[in-house]
Amino acid sequence: VQLVESGGGLVQPGGSLRLSCAASGFTFSRYAMSWYRQAPGKERELVASITSAGGSTDYADSMKGRFTISRDNAKNTVYLQMNSLKPEDTAVYYCNAHRVYAGIQYDYWGQGTQVTVSS
Repeated sequence: VQLVESGGGLVQPGGSLRLSCAASGFTFSRYAMSWYRQAPGKERELVASITSAGGSTDYADSMKGRFTISRDNAKNTVYLQMNSLKPEDTAVYYCNAHRVYAGIQYDYWGQGTQVTVSS
């Protein structure tokens, strides 16, 4: 199982980035996908989630209207479009795959990609 994030980097406040997470080794279309982030000295927090078929999304309050999660099940990839970035968005962003099946919870994580918002 692999989740490989990409697209992070340094961006100025007000700028945009698009993160990608390429999945392999499991049936991607059966898993809900999420983006989490962790800033230095802080706990990991949920950024956004999308259901397995992509029909429903959810966002943390501070990201609503600025971030958009989407997925392409044909490409086994989930995306996070981040607009109007703020310095407080600086963090390592992680991709997560989640499924509960037959009473068993399955969770997979990527290695993370650094996003730094600074002038």
